[in-house]
Amino acid sequence: MGHLPEGRTELAFPDGKPPYTDAQAAVEAHRCLFCHDAPCIQACPSGIDIPGFIRKIATGNLKGSARTIFSSNILGMSCARVCPVEVLCVGDCVYNEMGVPPIQIGRLQQHATDAALAHGWQFFEAGADTGRSVGLIGGGPASLACAHRLRRFGHRVTIYEQRDVLGGLDTWGVAPYKLLAEDALKEIDWLLSIGGVEVKTGVSVPGDVSWDALLAQHDALFLGFGLGADTRLAADGEGLPGVYGAVAWIEAMKRGAVDLSAVRSAVVIGGGNTAMDGVRELTGLGVPEVTLVYRGTEASMSGYAHEWSYAKDAGARAAWQTQPVAFEGTERLTGLRCLKTGDDRRPVPGTEHTIAADLALLAIGQHKLAGLVQGLEGVEVSRASRVVVDAQGRTGNPRVFAGGDLANGGKEVVNAVAEGREAAIAIHQLLSGGT
Repeated sequence: MGHLPEGRTELAFPDGKPPYTDAQAAVEAHRCLFCHDAPCIQACPSGIDIPGFIRKIATGNLKGSARTIFSSNILGMSCARVCPVEVLCVGDCVYNEMGVPPIQIGRLQQHATDAALAHGWQFFEAGADTGRSVGLIGGGPASLACAHRLRRFGHRVTIYEQRDVLGGLDTWGVAPYKLLAEDALKEIDWLLSIGGVEVKTGVSVPGDVSWDALLAQHDALFLGFGLGADTRLAADGEGLPGVYGAVAWIEAMKRGAVDLSAVRSAVVIGGGNTAMDGVRELTGLGVPEVTLVYRGTEASMSGYAHEWSYAKDAGARAAWQTQPVAFEGTERLTGLRCLKTGDDRRPVPGTEHTIAADLALLAIGQHKLAGLVQGLEGVEVSRASRVVVDAQGRTGNPRVFAGGDLANGGKEVVNAVAEGREAAIAIHQLLSGGT
């Protein structure tokens, strides 16, 4: 799906978790205790039978292992790489309570799913045509998982995507040391090989096609269009060359070459996981000084501690309890003017100082897109700007379902996959005459 140019900056990164050899995978798989009430399964948002797929690796049944994974998570290859396993399945491995290194579940999952894609193994077929049709808005992980499961039920599906290729965050927003864009696209091609998925790229909803038109064309809709552009600070100098939204900068690095030859010092503003990615990317690309700027304390940041640990090991430093107030420079960025903050995160007068910076990445969130659903009767938006759904992705309109960041506010790829899958099951129930 789509063409990626040569010489992309993302290609400079080695694989953050190199693949296992067959022998390494076998040794690691044999360490598993195959727990009956495995806590790792409970920690996985997509509910993969983790002891089951690991046991198959241990017995040499790699194809069966991949089938087990993809049965629960059709984007199991990318999730093996991008999931924060340290706080999910691996974090709940019983070995942690025994003072023994936990099973490397993500790397074993990567071993099995990589083999499936490399060999072109197909595990699923489209069901007999039901004559029913579903439109999926957005081409990210939630919609892809929903579309695949709907095809297994035999329903016709059409994905409407505003960009030129599918994948959403998986393709354009994931740090390259976790997942390259080309690998994300290979997985999507493999997923779409089930057949019967119509893809319409370059289509904006409701700009190019209205909600009424979509409801007239399809029996049900799934909303999976995620989040929007990077949030800005609205501070003086923010328009200077050298100031970028972090997600937009990651996408630029994945689409082509980014010139950092003149960058001697960079700041990444924020304390979440996108900020952690930005810091690790800049240090990995050789920027001499990289500073994380966060208005709270290290203990209060929402970014994963293990990601910050990796960043520190790579040479990054932090300016905790620091609030940016302006970007300095004339023709381009030269520094970030800041104030120190108190324990309440409010700026402290008289503490103004400047951090030298040739490049600044804003990682303080992304705009919510729930406002796009205006005009969709019965679809409610919460005060947090999320589309309101039940556990199966149902909105207040019986023909409209939603999942992924649009509904959960911005969780992991694996959450989006699980929500897309569950919504597909609920949609099938509706189209089959259930409620």
